[in-house]
Parts: sequence; structure tokens; C-alpha cells
Amino acid sequence: MTPGTLDSVMAMAAQVVATAAPDDKVRLAHATAAAWRAGELEAPERGAASCAPDTPGRPPHPELKPPARVPRRRLGSPAGRFALMHAVAHIEFNAIDLHFDMVARFAGDPRIADDQRHAFVSDWISVGDDEARHFTLVRDRLKELDGDYGDVAAHDGLWEAASNTAGDLAARLAVAPMVLEARGLDVTPMMIEKLRSVGDEASVAILNIIYEEEVGHVAAGSRWFNHVCRDETQTPEQCFHRLVSTYFRGALKRPFNEPARTAAGLPGCFYEPLAEALS
Repeated sequence: MTPGTLDSVMAMAAQVVATAAPDDKVRLAHATAAAWRAGELEAPERGAASCAPDTPGRPPHPELKPPARVPRRRLGSPAGRFALMHAVAHIEFNAIDLHFDMVARFAGDPRIADDQRHAFVSDWISVGDDEARHFTLVRDRLKELDGDYGDVAAHDGLWEAASNTAGDLAARLAVAPMVLEARGLDVTPMMIEKLRSVGDEASVAILNIIYEEEVGHVAAGSRWFNHVCRDETQTPEQCFHRLVSTYFRGALKRPFNEPARTAAGLPGCFYEPLAEALS
């Protein structure tokens, strides 16, 4: 930082996304969040151009494969529990990039009201900071299980969704927090019960923290989606249906965790019409 000037929060967020090594990405995520809260970073101006990289920095491992080629293991074995927690770690690692990319790419978007721009940055910087902490919690658990992040193959589906919505803030909000993270609200309680059934209370404790905080993350997505859609001719509900149908492959999967989704400001009228048919 040049004396007497402030680094741009958008540029710092872009550096988080571009950083490959997990330790460095986490460290920079926390440092960026702390600097923003301390008023040490320049706030974005209306119309500020994206400075986000096209692709995030990635370590050489884990190897990324198509979802169908990522091996699945039963939770009854130590290898199966490690694989599950590794999948969670990979999701959290990608989530760091998703949320800092939200700032680096969209903080200058004209659809954000000027008097709300600081709040937009604060929300997504905070969410990204949470995801970095979640990743560390899960990675530490992997080390307790005699492994580390990168030991198991993973897929890149989460970032593919980000790439598909790189040109539209409303689409990004609809697909990333309101579809993908909301899915986490649906499946995490089942994961917790399975891990509890095999006595893995250390992993359960971590997933409980993630689950409780992800409600707030989905709520941020819902709140900002409604904000950026306020001037559309369609209702936010109609906009959500149009954008998810355009940018997300396939139907939304049941079962839905309706209480958690409702607590996050995501009513059933948004997602039920897009859900897979009941068999």
C-alpha cells in the first residue's frame, strides 16, 4: 500500500481469489476482512469494473474430476468419514473464492444502491471470512484423521456455477447462495446424523457450526437478490425462476429443509416450482 492511499477492497478480494495455496488464501481472506472492518481499504464506486480473475488460484491437489468419477465411500469406515469431511473442506475452499469474487466482480454494480454499497461489501467480506474459518476447522479435522486437504479427488462443479454467472449479479446471487448454499442447509443435518451414528462427535461439532452460520449466508443472498431485483418488471420470485432455469442445470433436489430455508428468507414459492417431481 502506498503511503497516504488506500488499496481497493475489490483488488484485495481479487487477490484472495487468485491465491492458490490454501494457507495463503485463508491468511489473505482474514487479512482482507480485518482491513475492511478497520477502514483501511477503499470502498468501491458505482460502475467500478470487475477486477476478478477468470479462474481462481488452485493448489496442485486435490485432483479435479467430473462428479461421477469422484469415489464415494461408506461412512462406516475411517476412509469414508475422511472422504466426507474432505468433500466438505473442498466446498468451503471454493466458497472462499465465491464470496470474495462477489466483491471483486460485482461491488461496483449499478444495481446496488449507492447508500447500500458499503453494506454489500461488508456482508460478502464477512461471509468469505466465515468460509475461510470453516475451511480451517475442517482441514484441522482432516489432519486429526491422519490426512490433509488434497488427499482425495474432488470436482469443480461449484466454481463452474460461478463461471456461468460471471456476467450477472442477480444470476450469481440466485445460483450461488440461493441454490447451492441452500442445498447445504438441506443435506448437512443428514450428514450430521450419519456422523453421530458412527460416533464421530468431533466432525459433528464442526458441521453444526457450519450449518448454523450458513443460514445467515443464504439470508444474505436472499436479501441482496431482492435488492438488485427491485426495479425489474418481474417480481423477485419470477426473476429467480427465470435466472435459475437459465443458469442452473437440472431441477432443484428434494428434500428441502423448509424451516432453515424460511429462516434464511427463502420461501417455498421460490424453489418449489423448480423442484424435481416427487417419485
